[in-house]
Amino acid sequence: MTNQWFFNPSNGEVSQGKEDGITDRMGPYGSREEAENALKIADERTKAADAYDEQDENWGA
Repeated sequence: MTNQWFFNPSNGEVSQGKEDGITDRMGPYGSREEAENALKIADERTKAADAYDEQDENWGA
């Protein structure tokens, strides 16, 4: 599984393989480019989940 990439939010570094502990690791990602964009990807996923939750909360309104 050496083709997995991870992003360390503590230091902003990207690594191939699980070099950092679980608390300092985001991923796995399929490419270095995806790992480099980990924070953007997480932000987009959070916004999509929030929008979904908002729809669910207002379904009967």
